Amino acid sequence: MTSTDTVDGRTAVLETADLQAAIDAAGSAGGGRVVVPAGVHRTGSLRLRSHVELHLEAGAVLQFVADPALYPPVQARWEGAPTLIHQPCLYASGEVNVSLTGFGTIDGGGEPWWRAMRDDAAPLEHPRPTLIGLHGCERVTIRDVTLRNSPAWTVHPLLCTGVTIDNIVIVNPADSPNTDGIDPESCRNVHISNCHIDVGDDCIAIKAGTEASPERVPCENITITNCTMVHGHGGVVIGSEMSGGVRDVVISNCVFEGTDRGIRIKSRRGRGGVVEDIRVTNIVMRGVMCPLVVNPFYFCGPEGKQPKVADRNQHPVDAGTPAFRRIHISHVTARDVHAAAGFLYGLPEAPLDELTVHDVMVSFAEDPVPFVPAMATGVPRMTRAGLLVGFLTDATLSGVRIVGAAGDAVTAEASPGLDTSQVAS
Repeated sequence: MTSTDTVDGRTAVLETADLQAAIDAAGSAGGGRVVVPAGVHRTGSLRLRSHVELHLEAGAVLQFVADPALYPPVQARWEGAPTLIHQPCLYASGEVNVSLTGFGTIDGGGEPWWRAMRDDAAPLEHPRPTLIGLHGCERVTIRDVTLRNSPAWTVHPLLCTGVTIDNIVIVNPADSPNTDGIDPESCRNVHISNCHIDVGDDCIAIKAGTEASPERVPCENITITNCTMVHGHGGVVIGSEMSGGVRDVVISNCVFEGTDRGIRIKSRRGRGGVVEDIRVTNIVMRGVMCPLVVNPFYFCGPEGKQPKVADRNQHPVDAGTPAFRRIHISHVTARDVHAAAGFLYGLPEAPLDELTVHDVMVSFAEDPVPFVPAMATGVPRMTRAGLLVGFLTDATLSGVRIVGAAGDAVTAEASPGLDTSQVAS
């Protein structure tokens, strides 16, 4: 069966029913491979099935049509909170051994969704669909495909175990809203490698729900390697949704170009959760605004506007107090930096503990653009600032070189015992 829609006054065939029937038939047979041949295939949302590989041949374009009726509501998370969203373009829930492969292209047709999101007079009934949404799945593989024009987050594994994402290309316009590249949320055993990501928000964002999530499930055992990341708000980001905790993360051998921030960890009071055992090594950055950020005063969203979020005075420690510890950063080069060498902070009541910054070289752009290094109340736009740190315990700075700073190489707040003798300028 086929259906039609109208594009520029012409009738176009929708292949949703035929594609879904082929996927379902393979699933009912115990598994198999569904091949999408070269050519443009217009469709609405499709559900992936256990033990089925959806394979896009070179030259195949899976073109998703921006009609909300083709994306029925499903229960998921939106920015960490449980809610109904429009069903993802490619969707799987509770499936095992799901694969998406091939050198074809998946186009989310995002422009109408972005326009509706910006139009306050005609808001969507539910949040926009992600391009690939995988909820509660085991053994997921995404390999070789090109993903573009996602309506919202591009790849969103949620509560999944065993996710492998390799050699994919993600391209969303730099001004497209909330079009993160890859956002594993409350997942375990995630491997991201050999990808190129150029998007309108964070390139890779590791998340673990918010205080509104009914379950507190960590995101853990994550490796990110051999990737290039361009234009996003952050290269690799943890948070701000981290209430379930994020731990055991290795980020290595990556290049960031023109991202707002490079490595970025963000949260705020009220979120809770712990970020711990993070290793960052062998990273090259160029043209970033601020290479290294740990920000527990993140002000985005309604909760971020509460006075307690920005307060630099000590608060009682409770279940809503986020904590960062055992974060190790080494062998990083960042050239043509604009705002600051770094912003690395803990909370007065929960200091950033066991921070290591080793063999890091930062140099500044000749004509820097003023920018806020971390989204926290009281942090102004700046250029050529050094390393801004505060509320640290057991921190080690060694082999750090900051070239061209307008002031001190390191400005420290409430970090007694911090040795800056191995920071050169």
